[in-house]
Amino acid sequence: MVIKVNININKVKIVVMVPRSNADSLREIICNTGAGVIGNYTDCSVSTKVIGTFKPNSKANPTIGRKEKLEKVKEIKLEVICIVEKVKEVIHMRHQELISYH
Repeated sequence: MVIKVNININKVKIVVMVPRSNADSLREIICNTGAGVIGNYTDCSVSTKVIGTFKPNSKANPTIGRKEKLEKVKEIKLEVICIVEKVKEVIHMRHQELISYH
């Protein structure tokens, strides 16, 4: 038996973690870049309070925490739907914001 599947992916979910104090401004930037559109609605997103963990290695220059020590930080997990054609633009904006937030 052969099953043929034709999948056309035109939307993806983008998930980012951001310090809680910066979540609203990042959401606005991401949505203004073209993500968060579902049908006739814009600025659609889901936010969840999370605890992010990370351990800077010996070559890192951490803004938060210390090298070789596991850190736990209160963050927001922000999720938005995005059309595939806009993903690179949204991710580029996210990268620029990440640099400024951390």
